[in-house]
Amino acid sequence: MIFTSFLLLLAVPALAQDIVYDAAHNVTAITGTWSSGSKNVITGSGFATPSQESFTYPATTGMSYSFSADGYYEIARYRMTSNGSVPTCITGVMNWAHGTYVLESNGSIVMTPFGDGYQQIQDPCAAISNFIENYNYTELYVLWNIYQDPVNGYTLQLYQFDGSPLPPQYLISTSPNMLPTQALRNVSSTTTAATVQNAAVVNANGGERRWGAASLTGLLTVISGFGLASLLL
Repeated sequence: MIFTSFLLLLAVPALAQDIVYDAAHNVTAITGTWSSGSKNVITGSGFATPSQESFTYPATTGMSYSFSADGYYEIARYRMTSNGSVPTCITGVMNWAHGTYVLESNGSIVMTPFGDGYQQIQDPCAAISNFIENYNYTELYVLWNIYQDPVNGYTLQLYQFDGSPLPPQYLISTSPNMLPTQALRNVSSTTTAATVQNAAVVNANGGERRWGAASLTGLLTVISGFGLASLLL
């Protein structure tokens, strides 16, 4: 059922106007390495070491996406989530994944992982305060565009499956800073390519909420109205 919904999703462009990937949509190509905020989080060997399931912690939180011209991507994310009830219970998440991506004609991006992604979750108030788990989920971004920021230059704006924007990312390098584009560690479980969702969201109690098939209904609604949403790009 999930896979069928995913195929229907890709068929939605028949109901709306397809995107033209030209200078009006993107002032430069998506290929290269992008980073948000203070630009301390950058993909590549300075962030994750998959063979050891370890991370090198950046000075500040943020995210970084890299795209190659031949269809490969890598994601590095470092996030902190505060707890309003217990201010000292701050949850930190380091997240890394890579794989292949497709720019769909409806303006979305589908990212399919190799199956060796992982993340580290630290919560001093949880029963297990520090653990590493696999992270292998196909991610969908319903809209994206690149514009020129007067201060930071070329800026990539990605919109998650529900239409909410990610923090803007700024072009660090036109050459993608990525680890080798192949599986880099052995994992026991297989990737569920039919599950379409964005990054894990960590709740204040340290639990993890993942976006599942139920979200596809709203997703189809978002994309079916793409003709209106494209006016924002």
